[in-house]
Amino acid sequence: MALKAKVLYDFHSENQGEISITENELVTLFSEEELEGWLEGENSRGETGLFPASYVEIIRDHITTNTNNNSFSSPKTRAVPATQSAQRGLGAGSGGSSFNTSQGSDDDWDDDWDEGSAAADVPRGLGSSPPLYPVTTSLPGRRGSSQQAKGSATVGRNLNRFSTFVKSGGEAFLLGEASAFVRDGDRICVVMGKHGPEWQEDPYPFTCTIDDPTKQTKFKGMKSYMSYGLTPTHTSVQVNRRYKHFDWLYARLVERFPVISVPHLPEKQATGRFEEDFISKRRKGLIWWMNHMSSHPVLARCDVFQHFLTCGADEKAWKQGKRKAERDELVGANFFLTISTPAVPLDLQEVESKIEGFKTFTRKMDENIVVVNATINEFARKQMAGFKKEYQKVGQSFRILAQAFELDQQAYSVGLNKAIAYTGEAYDAVGDYFAEQPRHDLDPISDLLDLYRGHLSNFPDIIHVQKGALTKVKDCSKQETELHDRCNIISCATLAEIQHFHRTRVRDFRLQMQQHLRQQIGFFQKITAKLEDALQRYEDDR
Repeated sequence: MALKAKVLYDFHSENQGEISITENELVTLFSEEELEGWLEGENSRGETGLFPASYVEIIRDHITTNTNNNSFSSPKTRAVPATQSAQRGLGAGSGGSSFNTSQGSDDDWDDDWDEGSAAADVPRGLGSSPPLYPVTTSLPGRRGSSQQAKGSATVGRNLNRFSTFVKSGGEAFLLGEASAFVRDGDRICVVMGKHGPEWQEDPYPFTCTIDDPTKQTKFKGMKSYMSYGLTPTHTSVQVNRRYKHFDWLYARLVERFPVISVPHLPEKQATGRFEEDFISKRRKGLIWWMNHMSSHPVLARCDVFQHFLTCGADEKAWKQGKRKAERDELVGANFFLTISTPAVPLDLQEVESKIEGFKTFTRKMDENIVVVNATINEFARKQMAGFKKEYQKVGQSFRILAQAFELDQQAYSVGLNKAIAYTGEAYDAVGDYFAEQPRHDLDPISDLLDLYRGHLSNFPDIIHVQKGALTKVKDCSKQETELHDRCNIISCATLAEIQHFHRTRVRDFRLQMQQHLRQQIGFFQKITAKLEDALQRYEDDR
């Protein structure tokens, strides 16, 4: 018999994986086992998903079980169920959060770099950490009730432990639960620019080059890997890094900066890692990645990125920096403690309007990136296969014509025959030009679009943090100034990141489109030169 529960309070779903339930409604439970304060089941409308366990009472054999205190209505109590087995709820409520750091391995960490690592050294990934705070066992008030709207100092929590607002630490910070020592060097300044809040510029900007990777081995040649030589301009000292080191750095940065869009790394590949085309493509992707990292006023200055760029072959120094980064306390809620904002707070209505406008922009940009990428990839395929083949067909037809003309033994026709044959060769060459050209002018655009699709996939979570803070503030009294101040910090950081995204986007697309058109001009000039050379053969044979 299906397990039923009676709904005690209205609950309106706010996140993917949740379902709304109504007071006095009967819902079907998939299991009695809670997952961090949530149950999974089906409401009377046939919708399946998560809802707060404290909002329902389990009904079994006319005995009601209140899930808040986990006891029967009789004096006898029952044990609290385990939570680890409710994996379906975890998947349903995660909402595809991009805060999950990458798992698996393209290469494993070097043994000599990892030996001696204790369990305490494991990075505190958001996907594997325990709840930021325990789920309350007291019966909550009805959401939106008059008691909560009176503006007491207490602001209700988001019961969805899988919400990005919760996982990022945004809620804990907003509720004043963040606590950490912040050094002067850890301060991140948001200043008021011409177009709104923006990150304070890096006073010492730098760039970084990546040399062609070299194949190296260890364990007496039993294991091979590719090593990339990185040379930052502010040190001019080359350091060697493997892809797994980039992957480790990416995971640290995602954990450290919940409202900053850390660019996605080029994708991993299990096979063909040493093929020339893949190595070349990965290097270009890493160059784009490094350009975005070094040009970000916050990411470029953070300790873990500088450690990645400057630590040489000293094994002890690398380990110390690695473990320091993995024990960083200024993550999650504590990250927001590092942010200094302009003296005048933002107007929350204006912030909300800007955020909504940016959401519309990113949605449209993402849709059109898909269209542009599909179009140029199809065009590149036609150039590499179809255009080349068609030009070679024309070239072959001219050569056949020249062979036919050679049957005429008149001396004055020799020059014409050679010119026609050369025209056929010219068309063959033009076909090769078409096949080669996408690598120079279309592939770079596709790479750029892929990079920005990664950025666009980051922003829903970033915006969700700000929207969560804004919602909490709207539900509280205007007199709660500390709550407003903390929401202002989150809003300033979010708008500063949006401003940086737009500036970087304009820079990247302007440079890439200029480069594309230069390549196109050079391409057609090369074709023109080849055809002019063929034309000259007809002048020379007179």
